[in-house]
Amino acid sequence: MYKWLDERLDLQRLNSKLFRKAFPVHHTFFLGEITLFAFVVLVLTGVFLTLNYEPSIREVTTPDGQKLPAAYASILYIDSLPFGAVIRSLHHWSAHIMIAAAFLHMIRIHLSGAYKKPRELNWLVGIGLLVLAIVTAFTGYALPFDNYAITATKIGYEIGAAAPWVGGLLVNILFAGEFSNTNTQMIPRLFSIHVLWLPLTLIALIGLHLLIMVKQKHTQPKYAERVSPGKILGVPALPSQGIMAGILFLVYVAVTTLIAGIFLAHPVQAYGPPTANTPAVKPDWYFLWIYGILQMIPSNWKFELLGATFGPQFWGGIFVPTLIILGAAAIPFIDAQPHKQRYLELPSQHPGRTSFVIGMLMFYIMATLAGYKIDLNLPNALLWVLVLFVPILTGVVAYVILRAFYGKAPQEPQVGGLQGSAADD
Repeated sequence: MYKWLDERLDLQRLNSKLFRKAFPVHHTFFLGEITLFAFVVLVLTGVFLTLNYEPSIREVTTPDGQKLPAAYASILYIDSLPFGAVIRSLHHWSAHIMIAAAFLHMIRIHLSGAYKKPRELNWLVGIGLLVLAIVTAFTGYALPFDNYAITATKIGYEIGAAAPWVGGLLVNILFAGEFSNTNTQMIPRLFSIHVLWLPLTLIALIGLHLLIMVKQKHTQPKYAERVSPGKILGVPALPSQGIMAGILFLVYVAVTTLIAGIFLAHPVQAYGPPTANTPAVKPDWYFLWIYGILQMIPSNWKFELLGATFGPQFWGGIFVPTLIILGAAAIPFIDAQPHKQRYLELPSQHPGRTSFVIGMLMFYIMATLAGYKIDLNLPNALLWVLVLFVPILTGVVAYVILRAFYGKAPQEPQVGGLQGSAADD
């Protein structure tokens, strides 16, 4: 059978060119794989959810006689199925893990200088993947159609509508008109975007990301420069890397299922179907820093230009995030170099870049803290100091410490006893 297939598909060549490609072994490289595993679980659990979910707000009568919107009632039905609540919870937590792993993966790339030539394009694809994963998560917010979900989604609607000149068109595409509990087209529109168009785009971008990675190959861990200069050091894609990835995937599924079973996500019964009352809500952690900035910006920060209004939602929800995304996209072109980057750089040997990353992380933490402005009764002036000056101070302190400890004599890790398998380049 193998000979028959080999004669037609040239499996020997495929094995030598693709399956024997070397994968460097480094624990931080698994962040990218965890991101992929989370996406796979999202798709698998999403298939189960779509088979039992009705994307409609028509009134239905439940077996116990309640009259409820169909979308909300179908979530109750899913939770009543064997393991239904766990699978829905697994879908929820995998979305969090995918965004967190992708974010940490980008930080690893930044700290190690792996975005440099020739990987600028894959850095941009990675930014697109992270942004798209967050947008995909947002479009799933309203689908349970409970009081919490609708209120939280409305915050995003108002931010989208605040986009100068194109805000109306944008929210019309996403929400099929005005945001309203009685808009019968809103849930079907968000459902189709959430389960079809955005996942297809994510699959295309993930495929492009992997294709570029295979073509350009991984950056090598620093020790490879000393062990085997100019060579690719690692384990073959099959069977070694494939077995490790398979084991990691099973561990991922086991751990996240345990988490999903212990911490059931988003109990819709506690919130109830949409009402005229607006509950106190906060977005998930990956939106909380934007929510915090919105809390800080005074309502009178507003002016009009050429028919467009530039208000607080624009400054906090669009301007600042766009500025950060564009800044991240520009990094490979600001920190450019003429030669190809083959090896990972040690963060300790690049104190300027490392302290910048630490300062940005502190900015996200402080902006997230601002999201609790009302809960903690924090004055606005204090929040501005925390968000603007504490990250700068943190970055400066980190730079001084790194320069003091590593600036005079750059350190490299000792190889001592390392054994690796040289593989194809």
